[in-house]
Amino acid sequence: MKSLILRMAVKLSALITMIVLAFVVGFVLIKGIPNLNLAMFQWKYTTENVSMMPAIINTLIITVISLAIALPFGIFSAVYLVEYAGRGNKIVGIVRLTTETLSGIPSIIYGLFGYLMFVVALGWSYSVLAGTCTLAIMILPLIMRTTEEALKSVPDAFREGSFGLGAGKLRTVFKVVLPTAVPGILSGVILGIGRIVGETAALIYTAGTVTGVATSLFSSGRTLSVHMYALLSEGLYTKQAYATAVVLLLMVIIINGLSSLVAGKMASKRN
Repeated sequence: MKSLILRMAVKLSALITMIVLAFVVGFVLIKGIPNLNLAMFQWKYTTENVSMMPAIINTLIITVISLAIALPFGIFSAVYLVEYAGRGNKIVGIVRLTTETLSGIPSIIYGLFGYLMFVVALGWSYSVLAGTCTLAIMILPLIMRTTEEALKSVPDAFREGSFGLGAGKLRTVFKVVLPTAVPGILSGVILGIGRIVGETAALIYTAGTVTGVATSLFSSGRTLSVHMYALLSEGLYTKQAYATAVVLLLMVIIINGLSSLVAGKMASKRN
């Protein structure tokens, strides 16, 4: 009887989740698709076309640079925690507590930190570099935790077999353990991309809201999410904001789909 109740509760929860997701996606598509037009994809933003093309380019630039900064630190930190730090190491406990704490901090706090640290203290002003460094710090705990779990899921038999064939610790980690854990690491990357693309609060205080394409790391530029927020806050371009939401949703779906496809192919090759 208890198992039947639990099974029904699980199915009901899954059904409610699917309904809510379908409602949100459907609402955005219904409101946004009719307002899409070619003028919104012109290279230069004006008050007439309210183009989102500069924001799309800025979003891609900030996403790539943020991942380029956060991925090496996150992956190598996880490798140290799982493969090199001894059991019972106090540093491991402190690092894990710190990463869990950082994961729960609201993004607006990261934005204020980035503003005070990068914009004011380092004098970078509102710039892509300030925004990407802030986002890299924000997604670093997420990448660390997912990479750590992915490394833990690799069977010890793989490591023992590598050692038995005469491979050293470093070669075992980079030739055996990390390639096997790639699908799990990519899951963290997908989550990190989703958080970067959808982030607004942290970027308003660091990257700024300039409507043009950022010409350098020290230039200001808005992302798609900031662009949508700016349109809604002005109150004059509500329809265009819905159209921007459609493009943002499609961008996240495409990026996640491609990442999942790559992870699936890598997992199949390993098997």
